Amino acid sequence: MAEFATIARPYAKALFSLAQEKNQIESWLDELKTLAEIILQPKVQLLIDEPECEYTEKAKEILSLVDFTPVNELKNFIFLLAQNKRLTVLPEIYTLFQDYVLSLNDIKEATIYTAYPIDKMQFIQIVVDLEAHFNSRLRAHQVVAPELIGGIKVEVGDRVLDLSVQGKLNSLHTALMN
Repeated sequence: MAEFATIARPYAKALFSLAQEKNQIESWLDELKTLAEIILQPKVQLLIDEPECEYTEKAKEILSLVDFTPVNELKNFIFLLAQNKRLTVLPEIYTLFQDYVLSLNDIKEATIYTAYPIDKMQFIQIVVDLEAHFNSRLRAHQVVAPELIGGIKVEVGDRVLDLSVQGKLNSLHTALMN
């Protein structure tokens, strides 16, 4: 949601700056991911929405659900979000934090759609070719989409490279109809 991104951006930037300063970006990314996953649980959502519960209790309850001890800065961050009634934007904060990490490392997120599962060596070769095409390092994952019929379709950010049979058929259909 757009408003969640707007609310989450300053929190994510501040947390990312602090993580950079402490040289703990990767460890905080992992801990933040776990916390974001916890926030998405239906029972936790009910806790967050409970008006009778104090923010300190909400934060303590959420922190008690993790199987590790978060660094003090992340504990304080959860208390801050709870106090400002912003716990529900934590998943968006994690997404933005992850984007900042990828940007720092000059890596882009890529989704590669294939008509059928491909083996690891084929996937690696496709990623290498796409890195050359997009002139960037990629962190890619595969999604099987049988409706493509054959070939691949790649999404990198807002760019789409459609080399699928379905894409070519759609282009042909459009050309014939015009």
